[in-house]
Amino acid sequence: MGSTLYNKVFDLHTVRDYGDGRAQLFVGLHLVHEATSPQAFAMLRERGLSVAMRERNVATADHVIPTDTIARPFLDQLGEDMLAQLETNTQDFGLRFFSPTGGEYGIVHVIGPEQGLTQPGMTIACGDSHTSTHGAFGAVALGIGTSQVRDVLATQTVTMNRLKVRRIQIDGELASGVTAKDVILHVIHELGVVGGVGYAYEFAGTVIESMSMDERMTVCNMAVEGGARCGYVNPDETTFAYLKGRPAAPAGEAWDRAVAWWRSIASDADAAYDDVVVMDGGAIRPMVTWGINPGQAVPVDDELPDPESVSRDVADSYAEAYAYMGMKPGTKLGDYPIDVAFIGSCTNGRLSDFVEVSEALKRSGARVSPGVRALAVPGSNAVREELVRLGVDKVLEEAGFEFRLAGCSMCLAMNTDKLVGRELAASSSNRNFKGRQGSPTGRTMIMSPLAVAAAAVNGSVCDPATVFGPAPVASAS
Repeated sequence: MGSTLYNKVFDLHTVRDYGDGRAQLFVGLHLVHEATSPQAFAMLRERGLSVAMRERNVATADHVIPTDTIARPFLDQLGEDMLAQLETNTQDFGLRFFSPTGGEYGIVHVIGPEQGLTQPGMTIACGDSHTSTHGAFGAVALGIGTSQVRDVLATQTVTMNRLKVRRIQIDGELASGVTAKDVILHVIHELGVVGGVGYAYEFAGTVIESMSMDERMTVCNMAVEGGARCGYVNPDETTFAYLKGRPAAPAGEAWDRAVAWWRSIASDADAAYDDVVVMDGGAIRPMVTWGINPGQAVPVDDELPDPESVSRDVADSYAEAYAYMGMKPGTKLGDYPIDVAFIGSCTNGRLSDFVEVSEALKRSGARVSPGVRALAVPGSNAVREELVRLGVDKVLEEAGFEFRLAGCSMCLAMNTDKLVGRELAASSSNRNFKGRQGSPTGRTMIMSPLAVAAAAVNGSVCDPATVFGPAPVASAS
């Protein structure tokens, strides 16, 4: 009987098996940012400890970085203090820092892959729940808490329970206009926001295999929103092509050896899974959330669900969501005008996300509806510079978007980009919790970047095809 990638990586990185289901795992790469590390570094100082393996720890600033100007000091004092702490901590403990000053900065889950630091077969940890993003490369990538950030800094290990593995096989071909974001929202809608508790999700099937690395990262990013501790895709030629030539990727003979090992770490054809779910990719439609968790979603043109049609516990959560969102069963999301459109985040702030939107805007000549505040925020400075080189910034600005500097921006709103009052946002981010985007009463609808752009143009949620027409069919080369 063969083994899954998850179990292979878990076994190879086990330093100590406690015999009770828990194991101490070596962490191949630890990503650090300013929001969850200050207390961890303070605990190291209190105990007189150093960082065990400085070369396996890298840092960036992302959550608090303003996207209008990075001139110091920041207008937001908390953000300024947190960045200053990170600068001091990385200097004192000898960690590499991708800093705003050096122009290398960006969202931690964007710069790891673009630098080639994220590689197949690794264990990766970060004090951020969406570390699961890196699983797109065939890594076991885990979000950890601040006390675990301390432990990884001090020992380069983390203690965790071995997870069960669920294979989510999505076969067929996606319909025109259906994106990776729609795929993962569909998965969460079908399996629930707690359906993955205790599991690692292995995403597979012809739909996943045909995705680019950017698209796979979008899917794995939101595995945690379905309750899974991590999600991954087995490495293949698409993975290797993305990594080749990246600054931290192996080169020469080392590259050939690495690829051979990366192939071997993939799940075996006869691997045993704890559960297998098969889905029809052709049945997936553009999805939008309507409630206060990512599982409360509907196809873009469907009516909002009737609480009477579901179980009592689910009906109660629906009632809470309807009360908070100010929406009603039987209506459609298009009935509710939006105030803000946000394209960005670690879920959808990569090059291809903005290129797809710019091509649709240019093809249609569409412009942002009056009264809608539209933000386009690249996930890293490198992404931003490439978008400028391609002229995408001009297309977005001419259509009415504000093209901002890189950062997390309005996803978590730990910076100056926030919703105001009861504003309703069309967002390409990953969470629609109460108050998530900076206002205690602000409301968030999660969707693909293309759907965000369509909502910005239409003034309310709609099928992107109604604004931009069907996506053009790629010509054979």
